[in-house]
Amino acid sequence: MTNNSETDKPGQDTIVQMRRFRSGKSLSPIHQAEAYWTALRQGSGIPERDQVDPRGLENLLPHTFVLERIAPSIARFRLAGQTLQRLAGTDLRGMPLSVLVTPKARHRIGKDLQSLFDTPAVAEFSLISEARPAHPTFEARMLLLPLKTELGEISRALGVLVADTPVRGHGAVRFEITGSWLRPVSGRRQSDQAAPAAIAKTTPGFAAPPAPPYRGAPHLRLVKTGD
Repeated sequence: MTNNSETDKPGQDTIVQMRRFRSGKSLSPIHQAEAYWTALRQGSGIPERDQVDPRGLENLLPHTFVLERIAPSIARFRLAGQTLQRLAGTDLRGMPLSVLVTPKARHRIGKDLQSLFDTPAVAEFSLISEARPAHPTFEARMLLLPLKTELGEISRALGVLVADTPVRGHGAVRFEITGSWLRPVSGRRQSDQAAPAAIAKTTPGFAAPPAPPYRGAPHLRLVKTGD
């Protein structure tokens, strides 16, 4: 996410506040996130990673994560909010998105990730937790929204995962995919190129450094870097 101050520097975009897209409690975090992402598009483009600011996402942060593409069908967590950390029972940074799904669902999520970055497209998933002794199953929804780097590569994604039950230390939950939908991003500009199979450069901002040893489930937080 961007490290802009409230007063924008020349050439940078004004922070889009999430409150613009709320309608009481009727608008779900999934729809809030997509409305926020759409507002950043500036017409027909894919938003840049550095446009996404935690102050704009406000109450969505526990459900929010950022992915980095590292291979055609593989993306790893750069940051993950508290809800994701509780579901996984560990620090997800540096781990692939596929750790959240069962082995038989990994091929499917990989194909959808590839389409998300290459088309590009918005991806939405309906999920159900894997059955475990003494743990009732529950449903969840996940939304992935493509982002591009400052180099124009579509190799990042803003994600939101919302469970239909409060997440209180479930620990190491894995999901089956019960449905998935891909919606190509309309009005793609010629300059929006698909990401290469591997990313050669990592830039500061919302992308976090390699994950430190796990010391509990941290909140998603603003990362400040020098000017």
